[in-house]
Amino acid sequence: MKKNILKYSFVFAFLFFLIACSTKNNTFVNRNSHALSTKYNILYNGGIGLEKGLKSIQADDHDNFWKVLPIEKMQFDENFGGEEKAKNPDFELAETKATKAIQKHSMNIGGRERNYQIDEAYLMLGQARYYDQRFIPAIEAFNYILYKYPNSSNIYTAKIWREKTNMRLGNDALVVKNIKLLLKKADLNKQTFADANALLAEAFLNLEEKDSAVARLRVAEQFTRKNEERARYRFILGQMYQEHEKRDSAIYFYDGVIDLNRKADRKYMMHAYAKKAQLFDYENGNDTIFLKIYNKLTKDRENRPYYDVLFYEMGVFYDKRKNKESALEFYNKSLRRKSKDPYLMASAYRNIGNMYFKNTDYTMAAKYYDSTLVKLDPKTREYAFIEKNRKNLDNVIKYEAIAKRNDSIIKVYNLPVAERKTYFENYIAELKKKDEAKRLLEEKEKEKLANIDRNSQADPGNGAVNPQSLGKAPDMGGPSIMPPSGNDAVSTFYFYNPTTVAYGKLQFKKMWGNRTVGGNWRLAALRSANDAAMNDTISSADISNTVNDTIVPEKYTTAFYENQLPTSVPVMDSIGKERNFAYYQLGLIYKEKFKEYKLASDKLEQLLQNNPEEKLVLPAMYNLYKIYEITDPSKAAEIKSRITSTYPNSRYAQILNKTGTDDSDSSPDHEYKKWYKLFEEEHFDEVLANIDNLINQYSGDDIVSKYELLKANTLGKVYGLEAYKKGLENVADNYPNSEEGKSAREILEKQVPVLEKLAFTTTDARNWKIVYAIPNNDLKTLKKIEEAIKVFLLVENFERLTTSFDKYNKTESFVAIHGLKSEAYARDVAGVLRDDDKYKIAHPAIIISSENYKIVQIKKNLDAYLTPKTP
Repeated sequence: MKKNILKYSFVFAFLFFLIACSTKNNTFVNRNSHALSTKYNILYNGGIGLEKGLKSIQADDHDNFWKVLPIEKMQFDENFGGEEKAKNPDFELAETKATKAIQKHSMNIGGRERNYQIDEAYLMLGQARYYDQRFIPAIEAFNYILYKYPNSSNIYTAKIWREKTNMRLGNDALVVKNIKLLLKKADLNKQTFADANALLAEAFLNLEEKDSAVARLRVAEQFTRKNEERARYRFILGQMYQEHEKRDSAIYFYDGVIDLNRKADRKYMMHAYAKKAQLFDYENGNDTIFLKIYNKLTKDRENRPYYDVLFYEMGVFYDKRKNKESALEFYNKSLRRKSKDPYLMASAYRNIGNMYFKNTDYTMAAKYYDSTLVKLDPKTREYAFIEKNRKNLDNVIKYEAIAKRNDSIIKVYNLPVAERKTYFENYIAELKKKDEAKRLLEEKEKEKLANIDRNSQADPGNGAVNPQSLGKAPDMGGPSIMPPSGNDAVSTFYFYNPTTVAYGKLQFKKMWGNRTVGGNWRLAALRSANDAAMNDTISSADISNTVNDTIVPEKYTTAFYENQLPTSVPVMDSIGKERNFAYYQLGLIYKEKFKEYKLASDKLEQLLQNNPEEKLVLPAMYNLYKIYEITDPSKAAEIKSRITSTYPNSRYAQILNKTGTDDSDSSPDHEYKKWYKLFEEEHFDEVLANIDNLINQYSGDDIVSKYELLKANTLGKVYGLEAYKKGLENVADNYPNSEEGKSAREILEKQVPVLEKLAFTTTDARNWKIVYAIPNNDLKTLKKIEEAIKVFLLVENFERLTTSFDKYNKTESFVAIHGLKSEAYARDVAGVLRDDDKYKIAHPAIIISSENYKIVQIKKNLDAYLTPKTP
């Protein structure tokens, strides 16, 4: 009987289970059964996947504290293309579970959803799609809750998530409208109210309404129940106030972040300290308190992950206080932390580079700027700016080296003989000290290596290594061999270990001496003979060393340096001119490229004291005037007075006396265009006759490089490729920073070598010319030839033939007939023009192909073309 009861009970339980699994019956059992299965089975597992995926992308999302942080911590890839399949497996799991819950447990009966967990499923579905950057499907899930479950407890949360998705789709105005309507609801809890205001603040930021964003974010910061969000909102408020230069308000919110301490992620507190350091008042601030705070922070072991930030800010502090040694120390400490923040490292490299630049160590500055560029984003303006300065630094290094070298030569040359000898003797004494220190360092290094070899031979038979010698690296002072590290696998075979082999050779020589290769090497007679040979060798070596010790190296004699000094006045004048030009270029580079007015004025003032050539005096004084207009108006007035009184008729005096006038017809650019037009019209003689005066007139002005390039082009047209090349070299060397100088350098490197390789060709050409050379620009002959050719073309009706008048050089021109298809045809036409009584051109005709004519005009080598070729 008991068995029957159990049997029937099982049947009833099974029937009850089947009834409860039905999604079509709206009963208490059905509703709660499906709700419990949805919540504690499917949605629970989906929630774990959603949380895991969220943590993974938050861990990968590193905040950039150099910019205003986004209000929502997690940022999305703007270039990410919407894909049907979830790219994150955790979000894919959450989406799958949410879909399963909807498909298997939804109880849509009579137009209403009876399972009160389905809105949770749709919310999870939308969130999974949102985090996976599939915003259109996500917004569909949120809208479904709003349309189908108006009484859901998640209705406000769904509205906020829908507007977050709208914001990601760029509908910021719609977000503002809908969230403002939501905030009018009276039954919002504090966290929902905070979330809505934070979202509204982010939408206002996207619309660039920053004041409204600040107001909403302050509300969100007050009402949020999550300390992590509160810390982030306070930090962002501090950044926004700092951006608007409201120092006190910014410090207030940064202090609020610091007060949270361990209640939020420590990175907010550390970066709040860093931001406060950036806002430190260097005029009225208390240095002692500042250093006390940051020294305490750097001693706290809990702050070790943020030492890179703290050390950097300490470096900036000392840099501002002109304590260069301490600044350099802390910048290097920050770099040694190998920060994951590339911009922090770039900033440290940049600041160190600036320190070396101001200390005139331009080579080191260039190296640090190179490191800066490696860490910076190439798409930023700062990258372009530093890259430009780095290129300009090449010219600074070049001209500083010239100035330093030539100053040294001139200084020593002008010393009296006795003082010059003393100067060289002092230099030799310093050189000996350096060489001796280097020798001692090398000996110390050799001794270290010998000790390592001895210590490593605890058991030479099996190649074991003394543990005390493992992992010790030698000093970096000289060449060294790294000993085996503790992790290296040491070979047990003797001859596979080079250290033991070297030790064995040394021990063999100590025991047996130098042995010749041969049999019976152990015999005493051979040993004594070898020992004698070894002793002889050593004695010879000792003798040789004794002789060498008596010989003074040439570099330790004053005569060695005296012989290198120039002796002729022209050479010294050339060195002086080169030095003065270097000073002038440095002054312009510092003024125009780096805006370092103190360095620029120092170089130009030094130039004027060096008695420079006349063409540099006025430009240097004018540039000094422009610098002092910015830095010292009283000195600017003094320079102006010197220019106008000493050079009253100069162009610079006219400029200074006509300040504020706009005479476009007499402007340098207008004048240049006039002469360039003459060049295009082939008035080369007129251009060459006036170009040097124009260069002197505008000396020191940016327009000079244009005139110099125009001169190079004109010389090329008149005198050929060699003159053109020299002119370009002059422009490239003297104006390397200008566009013309860079263009000239590019032509020299890319085009001139190609032109130099051009040679006359003897292959059959399809285009030929008949050329009449007019010597001394004989107008009578020129007119006669042109008239004859004109008549010939009219009579013979040669429509395809054309003529031109081409300048060849300063004294010779060409009349050319173009369009002839073969050499034979060109000779026939030339014969007709020579023999026919209607034309009678007695002047000799030159038959030349178009390719060779081009070479003649480029290289001005007509004589070479006409010279008979030897077979």
